[in-house]
Order: sequence, then structure tokens, then C-alpha cells
Amino acid sequence: MKRIRNIILATMIATSTMAQGVIDVHSHIITPEFLSALENEGRLMDEGFPLPKYNVESHLKWMDEAGVQTSVLTLAAPQPTSADVVRQTNETAALIKREHPGRFLFCAALPLPDVEAAISEVKYALDTLKADGIKLATNVGGQYLGAPELDTLFSVLNERRAVIILHPHRPEPINRQVMQQTPLAMQEYLSETTRAVANMISRNVLARYNNIKVVVPHCGAYLPLAIPRMKSLTPVMQANKIVGEIDYEANLRTLYYDLAGAHSSEIIRMMLTITTPDHLLYGSDYPYVAPQVLTLSLARMKQYLSTEPDLAPFRKMIFYQNARRLFETHDL
Repeated sequence: MKRIRNIILATMIATSTMAQGVIDVHSHIITPEFLSALENEGRLMDEGFPLPKYNVESHLKWMDEAGVQTSVLTLAAPQPTSADVVRQTNETAALIKREHPGRFLFCAALPLPDVEAAISEVKYALDTLKADGIKLATNVGGQYLGAPELDTLFSVLNERRAVIILHPHRPEPINRQVMQQTPLAMQEYLSETTRAVANMISRNVLARYNNIKVVVPHCGAYLPLAIPRMKSLTPVMQANKIVGEIDYEANLRTLYYDLAGAHSSEIIRMMLTITTPDHLLYGSDYPYVAPQVLTLSLARMKQYLSTEPDLAPFRKMIFYQNARRLFETHDL
């Protein structure tokens, strides 16, 4: 009888969880193959802090407890140097998605800086593995998003109308003294994200390849401050022939923003100075933050999105409606 009661209770919890419909667009998969490759290369501490442990069962347990219906998996930093490890990780993510219908989507990693290999992986991941999008690092070995050599890749992604999830990686070159004093996750990741997006905007990458949709992590990083500054300085830079014409509206239209990290009602209002409510998405950053902290953080977000009069109309949009539209061709 006790076992039956537990099954009934678990079913009730799962049903209640699904009804809430929260979609988490920012979570990470950390596979044994990925960890083994980093260990063999002596790169486990490349980002300045140890990678957390990951398994699907613990992820699902947190999702059920927190009321998250679906999580979007992406490969964590640092970027593997082996294309085989990238492929193995993508295949593992695809398997997790198949084994847990409706609970996981995934955005495939690419073996950059090799552009030809990256294009091949895009085609394999989207066509064979049925990936839901592509994950791009802000830079790989100093090759930053927005670099001219990546235009061919972006052309392919544009043809596929791909959803792209960005994530900061260690900047190259790196000031190791600063990195030791102020860990990357505390500040530089925000600079790194802003740097990569600004670089794409300054070359009109997002305007030229405007079929793609790009998710910017961590509450937009410093973009709410950087975009007005870029706009104000553009005429000066153009007069000195440093930059060409920049179509800010077309670039910004492609950008979406997840709320992983230090979200708050004030942060959301600041983000709304550069975007619209239909481009905001819930993100957790699982498993880099303790599950109990993430659960409390989600509860706090639900509270202020219910009680703040100017933000309450956007509650369902942020928690699941915007993500459903973003991944509109997928079963959510």
C-alpha cells in the first residue's frame, strides 16, 4: 500500500509540475567523455573553477521539485579540442531527449575553430540527431563570434533558421592574475558575452543573417549599458572610418535573453530598455548552482512576476510562452 501511495503521490507531483509548464532555456550537460577529455588534456580548471557533477536523474528530480517541465541542454565550458568529443556529447544529449520525451531539448555543440567541421556538425546535429538549435561559445581559442571567418557558418545557420544559444567561455588572451583574484563567473563572463554580441552587431552579423534567433545568457550581461553607448559613439567611429553602417534595430531583433543569474524585477526593467517582453526567457544555469538555491530563486521570480503590476502581464511569457514560440517547430 505504501508503494502504491508513493506512486500516486509521484504522479500527482508530476502532473502538477507539467501543468506549470516552466521551460528552462539555460542548463548544461556534462558527460563522462567530456570530463575525461579535459582531464587528459590537463584542462579541468581552464575556466578557473571545477565542473559540477551531472546526471539525468538528479536533473529530473530538481525539475520535478521546482516545477520545470522542459530543460534545454547545452555543453558547458570549456570547449573540447576534439571533434569526436563534441560529437559524443551531442549524441548523448540526443539520447537523453529521446529517452525523456517532453522533458529535454538540446542545442548541439560545434567543433570550432574548424569552420568546415562545424558546418558538417550543424548538418548532422540538425538532420540526424534532431537538435533543437546550436550552442556557440563566445570565443574558441581567440576566434570570437563576429569574426569574418565565421560568416560561412552563419550563412548555413541562417539557411536553417537556427536557434542559437550563446555561452561565455574564458576570454583569449586571459589575464591570469585577474582571473585568480576575481573568478570568471563573477564578472568576466558578463564582459565576454557583451564583447561577443557587440562584435557581431558592429559587423551587422545579426542583421545580415536575420533568420537566426540568438539567446543571450545571464540577463543580457552588460548589453543594457553597452548598446546605448555603442549607438552614441557610432557617428564618431563612422566619421573616422573605423566602423561602417550599423543597423541596430535589425541586429537587436534577433536577440533573446535568458534570466539565469542575478535576476530581479529591477534587472528585467533594465533589460526592457533594449528588448521587448516577448524576448525574455527563464533560465536556471543547472547544475552550476545548488538545486535548493535554484528552487528558491524560481519561487522568488514567480512572486515578483505575480505582484509587480508592470511585470505581471509578462509572467506566462517569460516562464514558457516565449520559449514555446522560440522552439516553435518542436514538441513542447
